[in-house]
Amino acid sequence: MVIDFHVHCFPEEIAGRAVTALAEKSNIPPRSDGTVAGIRASMKKAGIDKSVMLSIATKPQQTQKITQWAQSVQDEGIIAFGSIHPDCADWKDEIKRICEADLKGIKFHPEYQDFYVDDPKLFPIYEKAVEMGLIIMFHAGADLGFQPPVHCPPPRLRKVVKAFPGAKIVAAHMGGYDSWDDVERYLAGEQLYIDTSFSLHKMSREQFDRIVGVHGFERLLFATDSPWKDQSEEIELLKSLNLPDDVLQAISGGNAAKLLGLTC
Repeated sequence: MVIDFHVHCFPEEIAGRAVTALAEKSNIPPRSDGTVAGIRASMKKAGIDKSVMLSIATKPQQTQKITQWAQSVQDEGIIAFGSIHPDCADWKDEIKRICEADLKGIKFHPEYQDFYVDDPKLFPIYEKAVEMGLIIMFHAGADLGFQPPVHCPPPRLRKVVKAFPGAKIVAAHMGGYDSWDDVERYLAGEQLYIDTSFSLHKMSREQFDRIVGVHGFERLLFATDSPWKDQSEEIELLKSLNLPDDVLQAISGGNAAKLLGLTC
């Protein structure tokens, strides 16, 4: 089973506008159209069995709408996460709705949602999500659409990991995009998962090996960040690393299946 742990899709009626606006903001050309149909076609071409679809509530009032839409598109191939805006007044009810919708986790994006990952006001939300057995996923490190400061750098994220032992936490972009020296210093070996999204093309093979060597391949998840990377190209890039078969199988899907509670 091959699982892409990090893709983005939008409702059909807004996908074109959303992808165009995000591409202009980040100066990254999209590789697909950002629709659910588009990711399904991409998965078929790439030989990917399941994709974890991540949405971001950039305004408090978007939170419930995202949960409803995520539930409506989730199926055997699309595993959808919810999102909670830090200023959502009824976040407790929303976490309940996310669980009732059978969504596996919550995506937070500290840049787009304008908060620091270790802000104490978020801790009750994290605590409730952990209590309910949800995966907590963070955009980590820099975002090409934003200027510094970075809102989820490795030292701040480490505080969250330490505060919630046993939590199912995933840090995107190899633990912190373009902050990999600090990933080695603060996060490698800690009790969290890291995904490979939008990182394998930029970080050195030597640094990749060092991080995986300390962190353990059992907590590494294949991910692409589609539509900003092409799924076929990213799975081939992972294969080109010539990892041992058991390591490749774990990273490309086995680890994700266990985290998600799936049967391979």
